Amino acid sequence: MATPGKITKDKREVLENMWRHGRSLSDIARALGVHASSVSRELGRNHSARHGTKNPRGRQAKGRYLCGYQADWADRKARTRRRRPKARKLAPGSPVRDRVVDLLADKLSPQQAAEALRREHVDQPELRVSHETIYQALYVQGRGSLRELVEDALRTGRRQRRSQSREAQAARGAIRGKPWVTEQVHISARPAEVADRAVPGHWEGDLLIGAHKRSAIVTLAERSTRFVMLGALPVDRSSPEVIGVIRSLFARLPQHMCRSLTWDQGVEMALYARYGLTEDCAVYFCDPHSPWQRGTNENTNGLLRQYFPKGRFDFTTVTQDELDTVAAQLNRRPRQTLDWDTPTARLSDLLALTP
Repeated sequence: MATPGKITKDKREVLENMWRHGRSLSDIARALGVHASSVSRELGRNHSARHGTKNPRGRQAKGRYLCGYQADWADRKARTRRRRPKARKLAPGSPVRDRVVDLLADKLSPQQAAEALRREHVDQPELRVSHETIYQALYVQGRGSLRELVEDALRTGRRQRRSQSREAQAARGAIRGKPWVTEQVHISARPAEVADRAVPGHWEGDLLIGAHKRSAIVTLAERSTRFVMLGALPVDRSSPEVIGVIRSLFARLPQHMCRSLTWDQGVEMALYARYGLTEDCAVYFCDPHSPWQRGTNENTNGLLRQYFPKGRFDFTTVTQDELDTVAAQLNRRPRQTLDWDTPTARLSDLLALTP
């Protein structure tokens, strides 16, 4: 099976045929199962102005649309390019590697080691290496000529490198600003059984905010059955109050149906560790501004706006009995994602199986 995202010989033949018929880059990308930028790079690297079929758009357009493309020609060019491997600067026995090992042994970070090499060899670029190359030698499979040094050379001693994406860095920055959100309770630490919805008892929660942001209710949705529970907050939405309401809602269920709760990073959960939810119920926190990480709960909150229109409802006037009535009605709705079962029926089946 071809590697996803890789332009193979078969895919090049499809590309040639679609290019001949004037299809767009996005259409070709969907047919090949790759990103449009991959198609663009393939045409830029392996086109031929003398060989192959021209794109019909070439009569009206410039640039790549004037190029010809032939699958066999492109595949030969790609294979020729792959036959020119570069020697790795940090390969065993290279002088650069030996110096990097010495610098790491002296407790310098990869970035500090790269800067030291840059200053030592101002006029010899072949004896310099970037900090990213050092990290890859430490962590990346196949390039790991320094992998045995991870625990001794790096201050963190991590066996895996943390993501350097902007999203991950933003999440870590948010964690540093909110002491109740540690790496141990970040959503990335959540067990796999939560993500695949195979095991019931994992919940998502949030506050549904009322008019002028002066009132709120607690909304909980179970990931496997989509069962909904709602809790009134007649006093305020402080952390002790919210956690107390969640505890009272979970008390309606057997312990095995309260395995975990995923929440956003709102201050209303800041004291979860002090008060606890139920025995052995773990709490996980999403990344900031990432509502899709609580998709079931977000969908539930959208359904609730049919009952409580946004910006026009004061939740201080709603009783717990009224919220239970709304939740019961939602739980009686057949759901396509449940093969048209209802959340109530699914939950009842699970409870009936409990010894």
